[in-house]
Amino acid sequence: MREFRFAETVDEALALVADGFVPMAGGTDLVVAARHGKAPLPDRVVSLQHLRELAVIESTDNGLLIGAIVTHAELMGAPDVVGAATALSDASALVGSPSTRNVGTIGGNIMNASPAMDTGAPLVVLDGQIVLGSTGGERQVSPAELWTGPGSTSAMPGEMCTAVSLPSPPPASGSAYVRLEYRRAMEIAVVGAAARVCLDPDGSGRVVSASVALTAVAPTIIEVTGASEILEGARLMPDDSGASAIDGGPLAAIARAASDQATPISDLRASDGYRRHCVGVMARRAVEAAARRAGGATLTVPVNRSTGMGVSL
Repeated sequence: MREFRFAETVDEALALVADGFVPMAGGTDLVVAARHGKAPLPDRVVSLQHLRELAVIESTDNGLLIGAIVTHAELMGAPDVVGAATALSDASALVGSPSTRNVGTIGGNIMNASPAMDTGAPLVVLDGQIVLGSTGGERQVSPAELWTGPGSTSAMPGEMCTAVSLPSPPPASGSAYVRLEYRRAMEIAVVGAAARVCLDPDGSGRVVSASVALTAVAPTIIEVTGASEILEGARLMPDDSGASAIDGGPLAAIARAASDQATPISDLRASDGYRRHCVGVMARRAVEAAARRAGGATLTVPVNRSTGMGVSL
């Protein structure tokens, strides 16, 4: 016999999780997995839907705190997120269908630990920390510490995600997430990439640091090693439209690094070789978009739609 409970407080939810209940908010991952025969529904489930303290986006002295049951629809349009963590808004706008975005939550997406999740790469480049709560208190872990493989995390029994913490962005910085799309709705990422680019605040357009992370090309979301060193010193170059992008040499190098470090699989949706090539293209385009945003350009969310970046190669 299955048991379903609604938690009325966070403490009640944590007590039930400690007792073996599985936390659920939107339920999009649990229900889909059950319908496709990948995993049965848990015998004991606690709903977090009534916990409004987990449904807030708060500006803090150090950045943003995003509650675990904030939906993708909220993230794609929240002014604080669009302004300070634009890559996360880009990614949230690409998740599933409108109905999925209005129900699915950031906490559920994180704890599902899919290497194809759209929100994962933005959290990596934005230096996000995952807040894990339990009856014994809470701790913060980086995405790299949390995700241990497809569908698996380092969360201990009795822990659940309660929030995501994002530090304040550096000055003169911008971020973006793009993915390869075969269609414009209900798509799981074939490959994707997120980037954050920080420019010198002196207005020279010179890159001082950068980070790039890749989606769906390894057992977990991965960060491109050496990305900052590759891009450091590159400058924004205005194009004929008045927009700016980084000079081509460093962009070609970042594309090669992304392709070289990817370890994709072949499946019905794409071969490993195709994914390896395409993720280099996506990495380059993510860096271009992030650099343009850092330089003051307005690229609407999601950048895939506003530029057509993610569709044609």
